[in-house]
Amino acid sequence: MLKIAIDAMGGDNGCAPIVDGVILALKQDRHFTAILVGDKKELLPLIPHKFQDRIEIHESSDVISMHDSATDALKRKESSAYKAIELVKKGEAHAYVSAGHSGASMSLATLRIGRIKGVSRPAIATLMPTVNGTTLVLDVGANVDCDAKNLNEFGIMGRIYAEDVLGIEDPLTGLLSNGEEESKGNEVTKEAFKLLETIPNFVGNVEGSDIFNGSVDVVVCDGFVGNIMLKTAEGVADTIGKIIKQNLRRSLVSITGAVLMRKVFKKLKLKVDYAEYGGAPLIGVKAPVIIAHGKSNAKAMKNAIFQAIKAADSNMNTHIEDKLKIKS
Repeated sequence: MLKIAIDAMGGDNGCAPIVDGVILALKQDRHFTAILVGDKKELLPLIPHKFQDRIEIHESSDVISMHDSATDALKRKESSAYKAIELVKKGEAHAYVSAGHSGASMSLATLRIGRIKGVSRPAIATLMPTVNGTTLVLDVGANVDCDAKNLNEFGIMGRIYAEDVLGIEDPLTGLLSNGEEESKGNEVTKEAFKLLETIPNFVGNVEGSDIFNGSVDVVVCDGFVGNIMLKTAEGVADTIGKIIKQNLRRSLVSITGAVLMRKVFKKLKLKVDYAEYGGAPLIGVKAPVIIAHGKSNAKAMKNAIFQAIKAADSNMNTHIEDKLKIKS
């Protein structure tokens, strides 16, 4: 039975939505055990009696807050994040999930769990909504400065994650650039283009709009560009939602139209809701690590746990190591 280590104290809204998410996941999947790491006095009253035999609690006396430096995470050995990562490192858990300090989770996972052989830098991936599904984008924040070799590794890791975890057969992979032509891009992306050409179903350069139109399954970029793209997309989705609400209140016709289109609006909301996707996997470390949004509600935590389970159940890491061995 899989065991998932969860930093129960790191989220913006305390441990309640995290525990609620764990309960939702346990209700839907009977084949894993949750290990909550945090303050037992706070956690135990939140767990219904019938689930207590499927939830372990590991005591921790420290919490890494969003205002703390990620570089201090390795020194904070009593923190919930450190202790949860250590459970994975020791083989006592198969995966790690946290809605806490993302930088701390990345540092701890990379340095304590370790990288897959052949991976120079792990990457954070995220799922972006498209008309008919999602696009996996990496990196979106772990590596601000990348060289062509890093981008090539991201392409390999992203393709394998799409196949093994997302279940996409023969995923199409593109390199994010300022134009589709091979001549476009900076020196790093031009060099990366040549390396990525050896990946099956590499479609070449893609533009920002291609992330959302469903024409590609995996998009590769450095963490600087990817993080700006991610936050811009979140801002646009939020603004569109506010504009729609403001205009719907202005007339009886608009209100009537909104009532008739409520199913359409519901589907739109689901598409842009981060809770539907759970969290962002840190790909390239030796065990599944899922970094959830700090404001994650119970639904988001449930889906983050399911991401971790899918990754732990797959042969993703073995396939990444094999592919990188061939490339070298």
